Amino acid sequence: MPSVHEEPAQQQPVLSTLNQDGSRRWIKPRLSHGRLLNRRRALAYFLILLFTTIPYISLNGKPLVLLDLTTRHFTIFGKTFLPTDTLLLALLLVGIFVLIFLLSALFGRVWCGWACPQTVYMEFVFRPIERLFEGAPGRSKKGPLAGKPFSKPAKIILYLLISMYLAHTFLAYFVGVENLRHWITSSPLNHPAPFLVVLVVTGLMLFNFGFFREQLCIIACPYGRFQSAMLDRNSLIVTYDPRRGEPRGKATRPQADVSLKVVGEPSPPVGDCVDCGLCVATCPTGIDIRNGLQMECVNCTQCIDACNAVMTKLNRPRGLIRYSSQALIAGEKPSLLRPRVVIYPAIFLAVAAAFVITLSNQGPAEITILRGIGRPFVDLPGGEIGNPIKIKITNRTDTPAKYFIELADTKAMHLTIQENPIHLGPGESKTITGMIAAQPSALAGDHPAAKLTVTQANAPAGAEPFVQHLNFTVIGKGQHRAHTAEKHDEKQDGHK
Repeated sequence: MPSVHEEPAQQQPVLSTLNQDGSRRWIKPRLSHGRLLNRRRALAYFLILLFTTIPYISLNGKPLVLLDLTTRHFTIFGKTFLPTDTLLLALLLVGIFVLIFLLSALFGRVWCGWACPQTVYMEFVFRPIERLFEGAPGRSKKGPLAGKPFSKPAKIILYLLISMYLAHTFLAYFVGVENLRHWITSSPLNHPAPFLVVLVVTGLMLFNFGFFREQLCIIACPYGRFQSAMLDRNSLIVTYDPRRGEPRGKATRPQADVSLKVVGEPSPPVGDCVDCGLCVATCPTGIDIRNGLQMECVNCTQCIDACNAVMTKLNRPRGLIRYSSQALIAGEKPSLLRPRVVIYPAIFLAVAAAFVITLSNQGPAEITILRGIGRPFVDLPGGEIGNPIKIKITNRTDTPAKYFIELADTKAMHLTIQENPIHLGPGESKTITGMIAAQPSALAGDHPAAKLTVTQANAPAGAEPFVQHLNFTVIGKGQHRAHTAEKHDEKQDGHK
């Protein structure tokens, strides 16, 4: 039992954004200039430019990216995916996730530190504005507008304007730039729903970048919690070298030490880490990289630039904090061929091949014929047997199309359909009902089939007309009894 005079051990906070008493710890990281920061800044501004210009770029007469939720048409790189393309969309999503797993296994959280919109806009748009109006963190606040009476209101107004711009740009991905331009130049009363969306998105962005900030990465985003599953000891991460840095010593240059040594007294071993704390002060999530791999680390490399600058001033080798792996830091031999490095690319190639094959087999239209709802067949006047049907046609082209449906054998069967020809707009789908009437003599045999042909009547000049043949099993009383008997036998066999 500890003595009452013993001081309790200092408890570490659960999150780097919390103080010991549970209050919010506001993190204002110090900017560390260096080679990696310059590269990240160039990439960030390129991504911002790309994000703001993509809605205005067209490919093959279509927007480069347009996610039209109202019509459920999704245009990606000039290719429009329809609601019926569930397989393609599923393959696309699976391929993206597998690619993320592969990149994480190879390069760690490179997405978080270099390309994530949260990091890009927080560190290269909103924090520079904050430093402009409030000064850079440190002993003496620097900044041309720091300490002015209008600094804080001006910062909030500029935050609001940028959030509004980002919200409008975000909306352009879902409605298109033409609709957005029309809504901006007209009264909000004419389009209250989009106006409300812009208000909500603007408020969320202002809340995120002005208040929530790094807590989105630490608390809300699940990606950091997936590290234990996606990384291994050979994954590339931002890490501190404890074998070189420990034990920590004072910040003195080797040639400046002129103290007299006591004869026979060995010098205590001192590592290269001088415990200056700059790697902590510059971290946007407030962690100490010297504590090892942590969930909060987003691989922003600011600690690398800060430490390299200190090592350069002290004439010591750079790279005390660097891109490396847990295996290399521990002195283990690196392994390039690992199970996940082999399995992930194999899965990605298989998914990519399935996506390409499925996409290449798509035609200008999709035709599906189904049996009608209710009774499978009816007795018609004149002794004919009628089979209700439903035909769904999807026009995958960008122009209006007209489709004509006919039966191949018109002597023993005839087709009565709700609409023929069928007129469809670009990307439009329509389900029509009809009836296949057959003479009893045409139902001889086990599986009599009606052969339907769907032809595009207005094919573009010079293009091969779309033609698709469909088979539909026509049933009557005899086929219905046989089908019921087969089902009964299968059921009995299953019980056995």
